[in-house]
Amino acid sequence: METQAESGQRKVIKESLGTLAHFSQETPIISGVPSGVEGLDDLFFLLTRDEQGQVIVKPLGGYPLGSVLQITGVPDSGKSLMAEQFVLKQAAMGYNCCFVTVEQPAPFLIAGLRQRALALAVDEHLIEERIIIIDAASHAALREDLTALGDTLAYAIKQYRCRSVVIDSVTGLYESREMQARQIVRFLYHFLKKWRQTALLISQKRSGHEDISAEAAGGYAVGHIVDGTIVLFKREIMSPYDERWYRLPFGSVIRLFRIDGCRLAGHDTRVHIVTISEAGLIKIGPAVTQAKGGEEKA
Repeated sequence: METQAESGQRKVIKESLGTLAHFSQETPIISGVPSGVEGLDDLFFLLTRDEQGQVIVKPLGGYPLGSVLQITGVPDSGKSLMAEQFVLKQAAMGYNCCFVTVEQPAPFLIAGLRQRALALAVDEHLIEERIIIIDAASHAALREDLTALGDTLAYAIKQYRCRSVVIDSVTGLYESREMQARQIVRFLYHFLKKWRQTALLISQKRSGHEDISAEAAGGYAVGHIVDGTIVLFKREIMSPYDERWYRLPFGSVIRLFRIDGCRLAGHDTRVHIVTISEAGLIKIGPAVTQAKGGEEKA
């Protein structure tokens, strides 16, 4: 028989318990949030039923609404371009976005955004008041104090009614304290979930790990905390084998893309070819199983 002392040591959190029906009251309806990246939006999908009641695959049309996704890759693979095209697309659609810049000061971020807006034919006047910037690059307190960052981000989301958040890069928040990487990313994940944000966390992948994997992405294995990971990679064509496979000349560079899991929606699992235009726009091309060197097989 259980003693009073043993019973007193237990702490039941009854508020954490509930049936599926109970928690369904807060379940979001998953829809697509356009990414602003050509070729990406249809790579996420949901299962639904057609008029005959048959289960079919339906393209989502963007990132899953309310998801917190990590975009990781080696330098110059297109991570920040994906982030910039996302906020520009959302702003052009009339939605407010918060961009936390950790790497470059706000004036330099704005210069890049204006270039991307020109390339996307987005009217600069339409986005001037819709992209809200938090300049963590210029304010060390925002990088070193999670409470200050959270309070500032909460104020921006509430004050400007933001629907989405980009942090570029989350790696910059723990670059000198990698042992705290999971703690920091978990804090951000639950914070963004609480505020019902669709978010992109940009992180730096260690070049020493496998090319198109998420291994060590964002520090010490933080990928399992977020809703999904997008991996970007670039490789130099330095062998006859690569020349034949990609149909590219020796010494050139090819970029690759893969969705490495997503909890909220189905997704394409193949490796895709990525191109970056002279205007600085990133585009997701065909899967490498369908194309070599960016040319569709007959």
